[in-house]
Amino acid sequence: MCELLAMSANTPTDLCFSFTGLTRRGGATGPHKDGWGVAFYEGRGVRAFHDADASAHSRIAEVVQTHPIKSEVAICHIRQANVGEICLANTHPFIRELWGRYWVFAHNGQLNSFRGRRDFYEPVGSTDSEALFCDILNHLRRHCDRNTPDEELVARLVSLSRDYARQGVFNLLLSNGEWLFTYCSTKMASITRRAPFGPARLKDADVTVDFESETTPDDIVSVIVTEPLTTDEAWDIYAPGEWRLWRKGEVVQSGRANAQPD
Repeated sequence: MCELLAMSANTPTDLCFSFTGLTRRGGATGPHKDGWGVAFYEGRGVRAFHDADASAHSRIAEVVQTHPIKSEVAICHIRQANVGEICLANTHPFIRELWGRYWVFAHNGQLNSFRGRRDFYEPVGSTDSEALFCDILNHLRRHCDRNTPDEELVARLVSLSRDYARQGVFNLLLSNGEWLFTYCSTKMASITRRAPFGPARLKDADVTVDFESETTPDDIVSVIVTEPLTTDEAWDIYAPGEWRLWRKGEVVQSGRANAQPD
């Protein structure tokens, strides 16, 4: 399987600390050595980095770790290949334009037999993950438009996620730059950091940061991951089938796929 990392914040924030911890799992402390990628929203634009090599040994990953790219929404993925060859075209996150916005998608799981309906969006690579992303966007393009309320879009994403999860493991990160949708099929955790801030220590690297010195009292920064990245913080574990919609670092909608939204 792969591992996911996302950030939702109410102010442009860098991902250096969390990204450093995750990249160690890509070929050093973990087996996810078959490529990695990260996408940062900057306004309506997206700054993206991809590499088919192991993140723990990637010079490109070193640049991202040490260069504080600030964003309110970011999505990252490290890959352990199951479906599709190891190549740049098969590295997450995948990016497509819909209704004048870039949509960014990353998936942890496996749906071996999934192909999806070929329509406006088609996969470039050979992963089930990219086929799923194209299927989601084709569904939204067919049934919605740019004026569709977020509540309806989210309801469709929940329904689709539930259906995909019935076919295999489907842990999802999806954003259009305004919000971040997360769905847990098997494993996901989150943490929201706000004042009063304190120190945190990574599990996978000898790195500690004092968030109080890096933030303002008004900052709200949430990190969503497959496995908790720090040893000294209380992470909130998703239940299987749970979904959350994040905006500006806060959960604005949530629920279980087999229940009514909160």
